[in-house]
Amino acid sequence: MCLVLDSNVFALLLMKEKTLKVLVADIATIYSGHPFRGKIPEKLGGGIHVVQMKNISVDNHINWDSIIETVVTGKKQPDWLIKGDVLFAARGARNYVALIDKNIEQLVSSPNFYIIKINSEAVLPEFLVWQLNQKWLQNYFDRSAEGTLTKSVRRLVLENAEIHIPPIEKQEQILGLHKTLLQEKRLYSELIENADKLMNSIASEVITGHCYSERENK
Repeated sequence: MCLVLDSNVFALLLMKEKTLKVLVADIATIYSGHPFRGKIPEKLGGGIHVVQMKNISVDNHINWDSIIETVVTGKKQPDWLIKGDVLFAARGARNYVALIDKNIEQLVSSPNFYIIKINSEAVLPEFLVWQLNQKWLQNYFDRSAEGTLTKSVRRLVLENAEIHIPPIEKQEQILGLHKTLLQEKRLYSELIENADKLMNSIASEVITGHCYSERENK
């Protein structure tokens, strides 16, 4: 039987005396997504790909097959996203964070995101994404959010978010453990789903068999 521990526990075991405490603004530049006005139009062959909030999966990964092509107006060239950039959902009930993990030509994001461009070699993009998605920082963003119907986080709040950076080798260890935990969660989810399908199948057979017996008796 596999023992599953919370990823925070693993992180605390791994991060020791060499951990640096910095603000996000100390290791990255932050700016808003492309300023589309209204609904983003889909235009096949437009040549510009756009990541929207609906393209982010429940496990904070980008569903690349679901992004659309569009066009942008104005003379200013957009700030293209590249592999290693980080997306922070500035609006909504949860301020999830996702990684641009592949190179897509002429890629932008919707204005609902902040773009985090890391300018320090001390932190891996994947590690920053992992840490910003952790509960203690998500609680910080939730407490700092403004608005009633649709909450939003100001850029200054994100810039002042405090993060802890262990040495690169420790970051890689934490990410490896995190990946293992996600794989186990997916496995357990599949087992539960298969169990539910089996029970539903048995229930259907019971109902079908019962109905058949009633007809036979008549």
